[in-house]
Amino acid sequence: MNHVYWLGGGSGAGKSTVARRLADEHGLRLYDTDAAMADHAARSTPEDSAALHEFMAMDMAERWSDRSPEVMLETFHWYRGEGFGLIVEDLVRLGSERGVIAEGFRLLPALVQPLAAPGRAVWLLPTPAFRRAAFTERLREETMRLSLPAIEVETSMAENELVERVARAFAL
Repeated sequence: MNHVYWLGGGSGAGKSTVARRLADEHGLRLYDTDAAMADHAARSTPEDSAALHEFMAMDMAERWSDRSPEVMLETFHWYRGEGFGLIVEDLVRLGSERGVIAEGFRLLPALVQPLAAPGRAVWLLPTPAFRRAAFTERLREETMRLSLPAIEVETSMAENELVERVARAFAL
């Protein structure tokens, strides 16, 4: 895997943009792990990807509203490394005659480290300030411009308080 450059990190950090530019500027192939997720889900089995198959069996409420964010994070299949072997299979299939930049949040350090040649792996870690600037401020400006309600959610906010504030915004 000496021909692979690994670019991992948090969502919204710029991985796709940076990878695309580096691929173009240095003649590398681009392997987008996000684009391969549906294929990887289809190629997986309950035996090799138990958490993924549990997730796929859930309805939307079970996936997104009936579980706490902590449980979601701890049980999220891609963050547990499920499907990483399929990424490696894909990279092997691409061949090693040309360099490849693989990018995506699924490239977890503990999984990549044994495969990465020295100087061929880096992770982009967006700070809370960056996330706020990149996403929250954009949403804030748009909701204000369109005169739509918005609620700032803080770590100290209890679930019940958030539910009550959203209910008031909906006039329920």
